[in-house]
Amino acid sequence: MIEFDRVSKVYPQGTTAVREFSLEIPSHAMIALVGSSGSGKTTLLRMINRMVDPTGGRVLIDGQDVRDINATKLRRSIGYVLQLGGLMPHRTVVDNIATVPVLNGLSRAAARRDALALLERVGLDVSLANRYPTQLSGGQQQRVGVARALAADPNILLMDEPFGAVDPIVRRELQDEVRRLHKELGKTIVFVTHDVDEAFALGDEVVLLRAGGEIAQRGTPAELLTRPADDYVADFVGVADPSRTLEIKQVNGSRLIVDRTGRLLGALTP
Repeated sequence: MIEFDRVSKVYPQGTTAVREFSLEIPSHAMIALVGSSGSGKTTLLRMINRMVDPTGGRVLIDGQDVRDINATKLRRSIGYVLQLGGLMPHRTVVDNIATVPVLNGLSRAAARRDALALLERVGLDVSLANRYPTQLSGGQQQRVGVARALAADPNILLMDEPFGAVDPIVRRELQDEVRRLHKELGKTIVFVTHDVDEAFALGDEVVLLRAGGEIAQRGTPAELLTRPADDYVADFVGVADPSRTLEIKQVNGSRLIVDRTGRLLGALTP
């Protein structure tokens, strides 16, 4: 379990990124932190692996304050996926994935063997193993980033707006991949995004943040849509947005899903 206990973060120039933030994230859950710029979501994420240390309060993993854990050891035990993959351009795909296991003492041969298996797990062909990141598409780079994050078999996976730079079709494919991996592997996943639709697509629960890391509402996607806590939440999740109101129309014997504007969204299968 991950616990934020009255956490605050004030940067040297005086900017308060997070103020008195408390939250418990259950083991094996996938939680989406969503909010606009300045809501502190990335700062909170980076506190978990000590890329950022709080100026007040505590972050605990299974009851242990992360500041009592060696920062390097902690980071190697937690998977971290960045936008654009964060891959090392001078290393091949297989060596990117094998980096942390080798640092943790696994032989290079064993780490590379495991890396090839991880390529297949994230939906990539092993023929890509000896390519460099610049030889991959954006979607492929993100899948390699996920594989690298999983390479040390971490219990926790942190994902910081990882799909923001890919096109919508690839983004949906990657979201599907994350859902599949979560179902198969049962990792605790903390997913940061500014896109509420992505948060709804991925989160078992969604934590919507205001400026300064204040929790506007926490709940399932259905709860935020049907019982928004206030006008801020209702506006952010788009309760009044016509695209949120769907209906079924019969067209040429098929049942089509359209929004209130008449835009076609899909079809119902028999």
